Amino acid sequence: MNLVSQHRQIMNLVLQDQMLRNLALVVTVIGLPASLAADVQQDHSRHALHRLTAGLVSDPIVVDGRLTEPAWDQAVAATNFIQSEPNEGEPATEQTEVKLLTDGTTLYIGFSAYDTQADRIVVGELKKDFNPRTGDAFEVVIDTFLDRRNGYMFATNPMGAKWDAQMMNEGREVNSDWDAIWRTGAHIDANGWYAELAIPLHTLRFSNTDSQTWGINFLRRLHRRKEESYWAPVPRHYRITRVSLAGTLENLRGLRGGTDLRIKPYMLASGTQLFTQPVVGDTAMGLDLKYGLTAGLTLDMTINTDFSQVESDEQQINLTRVSLFFPEKREFFLEDSGVFQFGPGNERGQGSSRIRSSLGASSSLSRLNEIAQPGNDLRLFFSRRIGLDDSGEAIPILGGLRLTGNTGRYSVGVMNIHQGQGPNTPATNFSAVRIRRALLANSDVGVAMLNKQTAEGHYNRVFGADANFRFFQHLNLNAYVARTLSPPEITKESGSDLATRIGLNYPGSFWMVRASYLTIGDQFNNELGFVPRVGIGKFDGFLGAHVRPKSTSRWAREFFPHWEGHRITRRSGQLDSAYYDHHLMIRFQNGGMGEIGINQNVEVLTQPFTLHKNRGIVLLPGRYDYDELFLWYNPDPGTTIGLTGRFAIGEFYSGHATSYRIGSMVRATARFNAHFSLTRNLIRLPEGSFNTDLLATRINVDFSTRTFLNALIQYNSAARQWSSNVRFNIIHRPLSDIFVVYNDQRNSQTGWLMNRSLVVKMTYLVSF
Repeated sequence: MNLVSQHRQIMNLVLQDQMLRNLALVVTVIGLPASLAADVQQDHSRHALHRLTAGLVSDPIVVDGRLTEPAWDQAVAATNFIQSEPNEGEPATEQTEVKLLTDGTTLYIGFSAYDTQADRIVVGELKKDFNPRTGDAFEVVIDTFLDRRNGYMFATNPMGAKWDAQMMNEGREVNSDWDAIWRTGAHIDANGWYAELAIPLHTLRFSNTDSQTWGINFLRRLHRRKEESYWAPVPRHYRITRVSLAGTLENLRGLRGGTDLRIKPYMLASGTQLFTQPVVGDTAMGLDLKYGLTAGLTLDMTINTDFSQVESDEQQINLTRVSLFFPEKREFFLEDSGVFQFGPGNERGQGSSRIRSSLGASSSLSRLNEIAQPGNDLRLFFSRRIGLDDSGEAIPILGGLRLTGNTGRYSVGVMNIHQGQGPNTPATNFSAVRIRRALLANSDVGVAMLNKQTAEGHYNRVFGADANFRFFQHLNLNAYVARTLSPPEITKESGSDLATRIGLNYPGSFWMVRASYLTIGDQFNNELGFVPRVGIGKFDGFLGAHVRPKSTSRWAREFFPHWEGHRITRRSGQLDSAYYDHHLMIRFQNGGMGEIGINQNVEVLTQPFTLHKNRGIVLLPGRYDYDELFLWYNPDPGTTIGLTGRFAIGEFYSGHATSYRIGSMVRATARFNAHFSLTRNLIRLPEGSFNTDLLATRINVDFSTRTFLNALIQYNSAARQWSSNVRFNIIHRPLSDIFVVYNDQRNSQTGWLMNRSLVVKMTYLVSF
């Protein structure tokens, strides 16, 4: 039997295994005990498609990427990688081998990426948490509890850069801000590139049984061919997060995880100047502690929490009627954040990045923030409500506790944070509780409880329950209901304090279908979440098809025509907003992406809407129908020099708008890259005309895999402001940093200083 036939047989076995999972689901539905159905599913998840054992080693392994130790020669190799891109199911074009060793306290992974054109290996970045899509890369996912839904992810590239993440529910939540203690080394020669990963077992959570079997899979990214290949085959519309299709790492014995106690104190000194006032100096100290209570549960504690090293927000200009969304960037809240995820999570492809990168870029002016960002119509728990006021200024956090992890088939998240008093904010205590129960192959039900209590007696409480079910290989159904409780003086009027949602998602290999209906009562008052508007009903629909014609395969890899619609009505049933998109996206063989389409918009104003406060431009109540035609292109993220752009023209409310975004990226070497973008909107209305400009320049200098300099310089014409954020970071030991951060804000018209600060911060991690 030739190699191609073997690979086809493997893909057939994958489909047969999925059919057995579906059978287990049917058995459960018709009345047999859930435990029996779960056993059927688990037994067939551990079949012999891809099995691997880790060799035992007693002598030290030098983690330099050369694999010269004799133990590597004796280890069993994972080979015969299979493409998911571009030719799904075909053998990888270059040979790949992965071997594993363990000494009981560390898991060693040896990766050999043979390459017949080694001089064309691409290294994109060296920085911590680099983008694995900017060059050649190796990724591994490890499912330590073999629950076929959760795991840890690690990645490296030919120069030893590091990326790690926690993954839950097969990619519904991927937290790349999770940081682990591990080492890597890499090496390039005339035959390819090689890497060694050393992952201390106390970094991972696993059971205490004497003999263990873990789920595992490997991905190689061959950048010049835009090729992705897996050890255990994964269809191209999924990612490595699909651990239900992973292989197994068997016969792990005598593993010792250690105590996993980490103590991380910090010290900082800062100076701040506001306008022409004298510089004010300050010093501070604090502490973060992490302790593994059990094999699956982790306790985190923070005292006098500081986030001064966090990168500034990317500025936005709001031309909509809803609040802007800014993502969380603070380390303490990002770690284990997936545990607190409520609702369906990532629906745009269940972990696939093929489509998500284009959706925001092609959105119209009036819907860019609310619609283009998945889940932004309601986020039940939004951690930026803690430690930040409405303008984004920091409020001191005195301390907090967080318990996260898994126990049996339950995932648990409990958080309590005490916020100090701010200039206009009383001292406040925040609590969040999240519990989920795993069901069947990859479904779950859960509850969430949130509480905000101020020192002045004000409170806000939120309760929610959600369910996420996956049927067959692609069909996902989800639903949730949530309710808020506030003091009578807050909810004086009658109305509903409920939010409900039901949705369907089918991310198939050809068809992609989504539909959902959301209601948010006009008395739904969630002070711990992000809810851009209340008192609405919202229908969302999406239909797309992945088309790969052979006739265009020399220059285009995939065509993705898709339609998207959103219709928002008020409690009375009257239309409030509607958006209908008709798009054609093209993925080119060179790694670039382009899109063309029409965005149809309807806005119904029931009261005057101030579009531009400084110019006094106010739109009168009424119905506004307007369309926009756009064209967008984005180059391959790993290109040396690339140009990106979006041009749109059409109607806007009562007049017309022309908008364009141009950008450039320069990746001179793996150590230097820069990005520039300018977004300009030219608005012409009978009520008044104006232009908006948003400029951003980002510069990254990676001196090594442990020393970085990055700068973000922005100009916002609406805010009349220039801002600079420059950060220098040295990782002087694992998860221990020295930061030097400079921030500067100036009035763009006068050049006068608004504020500036300089912070020097040092952290030092001690682990046991």
